This record gives sequence, structure tokens and C-alpha cells, in this order.
Amino acid sequence: MTMSNHDIIREKSSAILEEIITIREHLHKHPELSFQEFKTSTFVQKQLSDWGISFTTGWVETGIVALIEPDGSYEKCIALRADMDALPIQEMNEVPYKSVHDGIMHACGHDVHTATLLGAAKIINDMRSELKHAVKLIFQPGEEKLPGGAKLMIDAGVLENPKVDEIYALHVFPELEVGKIGLRPGMYMASCDEIYITVKGKGGHGAMPHLNIDPIAISAQLIVSLQQIVSRNCPPAIPSVLSFGRIEGLGATNVIPNNVTIQGTFRTMDEKWRAKAHELIKKQSELLVQSFGGTLDIEIRKGYPYLENDLALTARTKVNTSDFFGESNVIDLPIRLTGEDFAYYGQKIPATFIRIGVANDAKGINFPVHNAKFDIDNSALTVGIQTLLTICFY
Repeated sequence: MTMSNHDIIREKSSAILEEIITIREHLHKHPELSFQEFKTSTFVQKQLSDWGISFTTGWVETGIVALIEPDGSYEKCIALRADMDALPIQEMNEVPYKSVHDGIMHACGHDVHTATLLGAAKIINDMRSELKHAVKLIFQPGEEKLPGGAKLMIDAGVLENPKVDEIYALHVFPELEVGKIGLRPGMYMASCDEIYITVKGKGGHGAMPHLNIDPIAISAQLIVSLQQIVSRNCPPAIPSVLSFGRIEGLGATNVIPNNVTIQGTFRTMDEKWRAKAHELIKKQSELLVQSFGGTLDIEIRKGYPYLENDLALTARTKVNTSDFFGESNVIDLPIRLTGEDFAYYGQKIPATFIRIGVANDAKGINFPVHNAKFDIDNSALTVGIQTLLTICFY
């Protein structure tokens, strides 16, 4: 009896699981920060070469683009993207593949994304005769750092030669048990901007505040005041958040410092409101600080745009993955205000961002991304590979 593509995908993805686990553990053990993924790039290139998959290098220095074409003519090219960079986090897991680099860890699963795309690439190449369209494999640097590797790759022409018609990416999702995937059509993730403020006062003795201009007190008022920009200006139907995660004033118990630095993030899902909020944050900061006699420097670095999943692509992906994994294993996701540079691709061509469950509560594998104890159940690698293959061979 002739095997179906689904049967072939299951057989081939199961057969290479141990190999892909080894690849993922190597990547996890040797993480590199954004735009510094030189050894990671060399490792990926060797895997592709060993499997006879052609590729080009030098994309934003460390990026790699491979192309697998059908034996015959084709009219469409789809792209699959994986990010390769790690985070400045000290790993706390005690596992054989623990990071060997102090203060650097694959805490956002980009090692999983890269290993999964490599596994899919190997099988796609083996099943080339079944392809109806070309598949471009994008191994991208710098997702975690502005301006975002996706933007730079696009600027370098990654969506051309051949022209990409649609693009997909996977991302680990510890809120889902392994074996499940998550999708959301339309608006899914927020734009993300960085805020840098320096409040300048006049330092002096803490016992004589009347002789000083206290940047600590001003900063406290400023942080509280800025929260009202969202609560009293943002239309209630637009998801939006303004948070400050760092405040530094290097005084002492009896020393009022000259300056205080504040860092935060602003996120939303509407470009008109995004622009207005930037203006309000700057204006309110300037006026409030001046009212206390201080001055300030303020910079808002515009980050990634909001991420919107193409309706038709996401619907088709849901049908294909439900057929493969079962409807109960394909979850409808709510919106979230995290950011992702994959959004840049979606501004250019139809795109879909897919979540892959990696948690296993029974094994204690349930820490969130960007956590020093993040890890995955390795069977998620098989699910990820199979998801990408259902996209390529629908």
C-alpha cells in the first residue's frame, strides 16, 4: 500500500529525532548574542552542506538562506524562518547541554527554532520530488535586538530571487503542553518601543532637600503620572501597556543624586495611537520635570511593528495542522503584548506566526521564556518539524 505524505512525514520526522535533539543541544550549549552568531552560523552551514542543500551566506553577516526547489517548474515560493540568537541571561539549568558561556543562554528557544528548521530542511530535501513549490529557508540573526534581524534581512533582499509569496515561523510556547500548537488569525502581537529618560536635578545633602532639585522625587512622580497616558488617553478597545523596568539614581541614604535614569517599554496594536502616545509621553515628561525645576533628556526608540497573521494563510494552516495533529491539539490563541521582529515580514507579504507547545508539567518543564530555567520537552522538536512539513506538503 502506498504511504500518504502524512505517513511519510511521521516516519521521517521520528527517524531523525535523535539527530535533531543532538543539534538542538549543541546549539543550546553554545549560545551567541544578537548579531554575533558566527559559530552558530558555521554550524548551520555545515549541517546544510552535509545534507547537500545549497545556501548563501553573509546575510547581515551571520544569516544564511537556503533554497530547495522542486524537480520541475514551479509558480510559488514559500519561506520558513528561524532565528538564531540567544539572550544575556545566566542559565540555571543543570543539564549536560547547559550553556558554556557565562551570562548567555538560549532562554527564548531560538536553538529550538534553528534545530527544527534544520530538521524540516533535511526532510524537505529528501521529499523534493513531492514539492509543488520552492521552499526558502531563512536562518536569521538578531531577533532579540533592535533594529531586528528581520528588517535587515528584508532590506538585503531576502524576499527576492526568487520572490517569496508567503512566509511562516514557529516559536516555542511554554504555556502549551507539548503536542499542541497555537494559532491566531489577524492581530496577534504588539509593537514594542523602548523609552530612555534621564531626569536631571541638583544633588546635595539629604537633610537639606530645600537646597536641591531632587531627581528621585521627580522620577517617582513621573512614573506614576505617565501611567495615566494609557488609562486616560488610549481608546479602551486598543490593547496598550506602558511599563518601566529600570530606575537608577546613584545617591545614598543621605545623598540626593544629580541625575536619575529610567528605562521602560511602550506596546500597543494601533499605529495611529502609537504615534500619539509617543508625543504624549514626551510632552508630559518635559512639563512635569520642568514644573519641579529639573530638566530631562528623553528618547523613544521605535521598535518592531505589531504582528498581524494573514487570515487566509492562518486558516489554511489550521486546517492542515488539525488534519495532521487532530483538532483538539490546535489551540486558538488570545492576543499578547510581547513583540517579535517577524512582524516586519508580515508588512511585506502574507505571513503566519505559529506557536509550538514545549511544556511538560510532569517533568517540571514549565518555565517561561526569558527565564534562567527555561527548557523544552524534546518531543516538541518533532511537532515543530511536522508542522513545517504540513505547510510545505499540503
